[in-house]
Amino acid sequence: MIARIRKSMDERDGGFTLVELLVVMIIIGILAAIAIPVFLNQQKKARETSAKADVSTIGKEIAAYYVDGTGALTVSTSSGSWTLKDTAAVTDGKLSAGNTAAGSGTSNTSYCAYVYTSDKVSWQYSQDGLAKGSCGATIP
Repeated sequence: MIARIRKSMDERDGGFTLVELLVVMIIIGILAAIAIPVFLNQQKKARETSAKADVSTIGKEIAAYYVDGTGALTVSTSSGSWTLKDTAAVTDGKLSAGNTAAGSGTSNTSYCAYVYTSDKVSWQYSQDGLAKGSCGATIP
């Protein structure tokens, strides 16, 4: 019995055939062709979500300002942060990487801020709430 097992082990080949290796490479290629576009789409969604979060923060700061404040406001961007200004700097905050903010307001019923991503996808926050767009401005 042991001799028969030893004989079958000696006769067994130790490697893979070319066909087996090609089949494995084709399967890996198909999986990569499916996974890479899905991954790239997830990155785009993440950038868009960061823009929505940034513009919501800025819009809520503008709305909070107009609870007691009056006057015209502007939103400006500088080195990864945003600043909300009237005659002096009112408040500021950080932007997500790759995002740019802009906007203005004159009262609690007339303001609009927008944030756009490096993909030029923009979201706006106005007295009407969050929406896709750029307050009628052209994205540079």
